[in-house]
Amino acid sequence: MAEYTMQHEVGISAPDFTLKDQDGKDLKLSDQKGKCVLLSFHPLAWTLVCTNQMQSIEDNYTVLESLKTLPLGMSVDPVPSKKAWADHHGWKKIRLLSDFWPHGEVAALFNIFRQKNGFSERANIIVDDKGIITFFKTYPLSQLPDINEVIDILKKM
Repeated sequence: MAEYTMQHEVGISAPDFTLKDQDGKDLKLSDQKGKCVLLSFHPLAWTLVCTNQMQSIEDNYTVLESLKTLPLGMSVDPVPSKKAWADHHGWKKIRLLSDFWPHGEVAALFNIFRQKNGFSERANIIVDDKGIITFFKTYPLSQLPDINEVIDILKKM
């Protein structure tokens, strides 16, 4: 197994972080306690599978919200790129966080940064309302994660 596929264990506290979204607003993970958070890591904006991954979250935002879950799209792209990408696709609900600088630092906290490639694995991580990782799954870079898998897990929580 390559070093970049190591994963955090389910059942431990999620590492805290603060990142800017596509509008330049800070989001701190520990400030989200009281609701679940979906950290949906995608390698790079403007690519087909990553676009489809974020579109599936945008399309299911109301369902996720009804399950008391804040979905976040995460990649190493800079804030202006995230903003242009969201505007281009008309995404109004999902917050797209920039793990640009220090480059990939948050992905590295979750042990999913691909140092050799300079971007993260494709992954969905659910952090519960107490800040504990309750679901952690990486996907092949070419595979679109199934948003219904996440929704089904959240319904059982």
